[in-house]
Amino acid sequence: MRLNGCFRRHALTLALIASIPAAHAADAPDYYGTLEPFAKEAVYFVVTDRFVNGDPSNDHREQGGPNPATRTFDRPTPGSDAGDNIGYLGGDFKGIVDHLGYIRGMGFSALWITPIVDNPDEAFTGGKPAQKGGFLTDGGKTGYHGYWGVNFYQLDEHLPSKGLDFRGLADAVHGQDMKLVLDIVGNHGSPAYTMPKQQPMFGQVFDRDGKLVADHQNLPPAKLDPKNNPLHRFYNTSGGLAELSDFNENNPDVMDYLAGAYAQWIGQGADAFRIDTIGWLPHPFWHEFVARMRREKPGMFMFGEAFEYDANKIAEHTWAKNANVSVLDFPLKQGLEKAFGHERAGFEVLSDRLFLDGGPYANPYELATFYDNHDMARLDASDEGFIDAHNWLFTARGIPVVYYGSEIGFMRGKPEHDGNRNYFGAERVAAAPSSPIHRNLTRIAHVRAASPALQRGLQVNVELKGDRAAFYRVYQHEGVSQIALVLLNKGDAAANFDVKQYLQPGTWRAAIAGGEAKVRDSLRTTVPAHGVEVFLLDAPVTQPKLRAELDRLMAVKRPQ
Repeated sequence: MRLNGCFRRHALTLALIASIPAAHAADAPDYYGTLEPFAKEAVYFVVTDRFVNGDPSNDHREQGGPNPATRTFDRPTPGSDAGDNIGYLGGDFKGIVDHLGYIRGMGFSALWITPIVDNPDEAFTGGKPAQKGGFLTDGGKTGYHGYWGVNFYQLDEHLPSKGLDFRGLADAVHGQDMKLVLDIVGNHGSPAYTMPKQQPMFGQVFDRDGKLVADHQNLPPAKLDPKNNPLHRFYNTSGGLAELSDFNENNPDVMDYLAGAYAQWIGQGADAFRIDTIGWLPHPFWHEFVARMRREKPGMFMFGEAFEYDANKIAEHTWAKNANVSVLDFPLKQGLEKAFGHERAGFEVLSDRLFLDGGPYANPYELATFYDNHDMARLDASDEGFIDAHNWLFTARGIPVVYYGSEIGFMRGKPEHDGNRNYFGAERVAAAPSSPIHRNLTRIAHVRAASPALQRGLQVNVELKGDRAAFYRVYQHEGVSQIALVLLNKGDAAANFDVKQYLQPGTWRAAIAGGEAKVRDSLRTTVPAHGVEVFLLDAPVTQPKLRAELDRLMAVKRPQ
């Protein structure tokens, strides 16, 4: 069988789920990768200040005073010719709210935003000067990114508008039937020392009433005196990342402070957390913190950032005895870069990074999958490479996360301090639908949004080799049964597929090309260059070899 013709409008894919049978045989076994509700989401990640300036009145362009060393707005990065900037550029909640329809329209059902807590009101004058090619260099930078908290109970003044605070943002996101993911920091506060003279707010922490509860006093960690100075007790004396104030995880006041602050934001509408630098604090700290958050919001989904490519190391955070959260899938990211960047390695480079058949993760189907973010060079790929990457992300196991602008290949290949976090803006948003990357992303994202198998189903690989990939996703639980057969072609020419392995007879629907295929023992089709097809069969699993493989995968033991 050969399926041709243009794909159906993405809106039609939303109707696919309606045809899934309401019930199947009572004795049908359960097959799923995960039952985690958040696994059905697809996440769009924005650095809020860099997305869209919806309200110039909150730009605070005079903040930091006339001194060029301390002013906060529009600070071009020394040495960068890519428009990089280490000052504020005006992105805010209104810029997000005004373009939620754009994000939702692409097929994303969750929005991840950078931290919202109050940051210092000046540029940092200590540390090594930030410049093109710099790493962990904060001199001259501002807290536009949100990761330099000084009052974790207070909203940073650059973000809200009149009538639009964090609760208002959450309400707007929820009004689009989306989830709001809040980026949180527990490891550190603002830069704290090496300043020529101490600057207001840097190295300080304030409580919900604005009272000073911690102060680094521009002292290096080794010179702090927590035994005799109560303001030093929030901090470790051994140092940590760059010149950041490193929180003392053994001080119960630190736990109480952070847990109280983040409980407040849960109360105002945060649905999930992304945990920054989770690997820098010990497992018992995160175990307690997560338990407290889930007392506020039972079952709350969280995923941590451990910037590490060894799966055995980052997997420890997923275990119930430790943080008991998901993590960003850095090992798979490394493979995605190889497969879809200019190296164009074969699909086999991804196989061993999936851990479908055992492995160190509590559940690999709950990992947040991505190919780049704000802390590394953006994916350096052609338009076709981005299209291929999205076709994979939205069909393979895991929860897809896409960094803002990737829908048009924005600043591709550019690292931090040389374009990675450049301002996007309303004009680019308006022009994005003309990009082939955007069009193809929208198409496959809507297919995933309508398919429980692609969201939470077990993955059974048939072929991952060269430019070709073929695999099943199978979901069978509580009256819903769906088998998805995914065919990916990242080659420059059309590819013919003839799938026999595990194939179940029946009437399969082609989610991309449209039409049906009545299948007996073979499914033959052609997938265009840099294309994807997803065949769907809405029926309980009856094919003996497929059932046996699914039974085996369901019985795989994973760490607790």
